[in-house]
Amino acid sequence: MMTTNSDIQNQPEPSNDQRRIIYQARRGLKELDFYIDPYVKELYLTASPAEQETFEQMLTHEDPDLLDYFTNQDKPEDEAIWTLVNKIKTWRHAKDL
Repeated sequence: MMTTNSDIQNQPEPSNDQRRIIYQARRGLKELDFYIDPYVKELYLTASPAEQETFEQMLTHEDPDLLDYFTNQDKPEDEAIWTLVNKIKTWRHAKDL
């Protein structure tokens, strides 16, 4: 399913803090962008404050660590980050079906 302009227009206007997080979400690894970019574009702004905070915490991890989480090579100590990684993975793979 393609994202249409109407999907993007239905997103709330990001706060300055949210804009900073969105900018930080840009990673250097294509494998991470596969997961993180669509999440930021489609789910982040409408996620609960707790999930947004967890996402912000997740972004403090280094790219190689994040890649290990998304490829099940390693697991973060923070259970909330692990839950969010799995939510993003499940959602992203379901989009491609």
